Amino acid sequence: MPHPAPAVRPELPALTRLGYGAANLGNLFREISDEQAWAILDAAWESGIRYYDTAPHYGLGLSERRLGAFLRTKPRDEYVVSTKAGRLLRPNPDDDGGLDLAADFHVRTSLRREWDFSAEGIRASLHESLERLGLDRVDVLYLHDPERHDLALALREGFPALEQLRAEGAVDAIGIGAMTAEALAAAVKGADLDLIMIAGRYTLLEQPAADEVLPACHARGTGVVAASVFNSGLLAKDEPSRDDRYEYGRMPEPLWERLQRLVAVCRAHDVPLPAAAVQFALRDPAVRSVVVGGSRPEQLRRNAELMALDLPAGLWDDLAADGLIR
Repeated sequence: MPHPAPAVRPELPALTRLGYGAANLGNLFREISDEQAWAILDAAWESGIRYYDTAPHYGLGLSERRLGAFLRTKPRDEYVVSTKAGRLLRPNPDDDGGLDLAADFHVRTSLRREWDFSAEGIRASLHESLERLGLDRVDVLYLHDPERHDLALALREGFPALEQLRAEGAVDAIGIGAMTAEALAAAVKGADLDLIMIAGRYTLLEQPAADEVLPACHARGTGVVAASVFNSGLLAKDEPSRDDRYEYGRMPEPLWERLQRLVAVCRAHDVPLPAAAVQFALRDPAVRSVVVGGSRPEQLRRNAELMALDLPAGLWDDLAADGLIR
C-alpha cells in the first residue's frame, strides 16, 4: 500500500530532486585543488543542481569556504544551501603539521573539532559558518551527528536552540543529519523539525529508516533528504566487487548476497544499478531531495543523467516482490 502524502510545510525551501553533498570539497579521502573544486561545482550547477549541503566538519571548514566562494557568483535566490552545527572549529594546540586523516580529510590539523550543543555554541557555529561561506544566510541548519556525542543533550538543548534561530528568522528550516535510524526517529518525535537528512539508512540496499523514521515524518509533515544513497560507493557501479568498502570495513556476507539480488533484478530490466539507487528514495513522498557527493565533474554529470532516466515500474514491482524494497 503506498504511503499517504505527508503534510507539507509551505515555508520549506524548494529543493531540487538532486543535490550536491560537498564533503569532497573538504578533501575527503584525497586532496583536490581549488580549481578542481570549482570545476566540480560548475558541473553540478550546469547539471541543474540547486541544493548544496556542507558542514564545518568537512575538511575543518575547507568545504564551506570553497562552496561559499562559488555560490557568491550565483544569484542568491536561485539556490538552497544547508550547513550543520554541533562541532565548533577551534585552534589546535596539538597541531604537529600532520593531516586530519583520522576523519578521512586531507587537510592540516591546525584546527580541531569541539562538540557543543548549547544555544551559545550553535549560534556561534552558524555565525562562523556564515563567515567561512561569505554569505549573509543559509536556508537550512542541521544538528550534525548528535548520536556520536550526546543525543539526550541534543534533544534537551540543541534542537530548542535551532528552533529559536528559526523563530528569529536566522534560518528558514532546521533539522538533523544523522546515520542511525534511532537518532533520527527520536529527533523527529522529540523536536519541531522541518527536514531530516538520512545518511545511508534509506537506500536501495538497506532501509532501516522505513520502520519508524519515515512514518514519523509522514505524521508530522517533516521533509526528508536522502544522503549516502550509494552506500559508500557500492551502488555507484553496475557490477560491485566483493572487496568494495562498506561503511568503514568489509561488507557482511548477508549484505553481499542482497546486493547480488539487486544487481540481478536491475540487469533483468536493463536498468543501471546506480540509476535505481539514486532514484529509489524519491519514491517515498516525504523525500524532497537526494544528495550525492562527487570528487570529479564527470561524476556529477553522470548522477544527473541517472536521475533523469525513465525507469520502468516493473523494476520496483520486482524488487518489492523479491523482498528487496518495501
